[in-house]
Amino acid sequence: MSAAQTSLPTGSGTESQPMQSQRNASTNSRKKQEKGQKKQGPKQGGGQQSTKLRGLERDSPAVRLSKTISWLLRHGAKNERLPMRPDGYVKVKDLMENLKGKGQDIDFSGLQELVKADSKKRYDLKEDSGDWWIRANQGHSMEAVKLELQPVLSLKDIPTGVAVHGTTRQAWKLIAQEGLSKMTRNHIHFAQGIPGNGVISGMRSSSQILIFLDVPKALDAGIKFFLSDNGVVLSEGQDGLILPDFFLNVQDVDGKEISGWKTAIQPPSSAT
Repeated sequence: MSAAQTSLPTGSGTESQPMQSQRNASTNSRKKQEKGQKKQGPKQGGGQQSTKLRGLERDSPAVRLSKTISWLLRHGAKNERLPMRPDGYVKVKDLMENLKGKGQDIDFSGLQELVKADSKKRYDLKEDSGDWWIRANQGHSMEAVKLELQPVLSLKDIPTGVAVHGTTRQAWKLIAQEGLSKMTRNHIHFAQGIPGNGVISGMRSSSQILIFLDVPKALDAGIKFFLSDNGVVLSEGQDGLILPDFFLNVQDVDGKEISGWKTAIQPPSSAT
């Protein structure tokens, strides 16, 4: 027997430990993969339209409908074969046809009411060349979507003079070290104040930590900012990140400063 060969233990009837471990790892990996496939069901990539609404089972039908429309216009149009213009608009009739395939036979007046009632002004509905079109004002992850955004050239271009990002305590641990990331979206989002102060969009109401940005410093460093139609401050950052060097102040939602950071400025009482 050559030095490269490995013999099995005599009389044991079992494999060597390295070979058995390799087989076990392969079996466990295959079981996990099969389990994941059963749990996930057929993949929706490749242009296959989903027949299910987004959201949780406990959500109301209205909430699930809104989440589905938001997902389609921000993330899922390509996979669902929903034709979209480069500026993010899709034909209302195409959207309603897609929703019909999910068991939601919404009419135009119902869609108008949904857009009008949305407290964060997520959508824009307009008539163009004889057709009605709808888009999400921000929050896209589809790189092909190029919104017509208002450039922010100085702090004066932000009506409140404030750009604040809301996050959770858990997420803050990583953000404090690495900065804010746009992750899978096209932009990092900032509100012009905290929820309840006349600010309509840009931050989840469940946010626990508020990160106030030093906009002039970031602009001087070459970071670009824009305003969406619903007043959200957007930035691609630098290589998808805005480093902690550009954080002005950090506090929790009760106004208590986060250790190691300055006390945050007083948020505006309203967004003008």
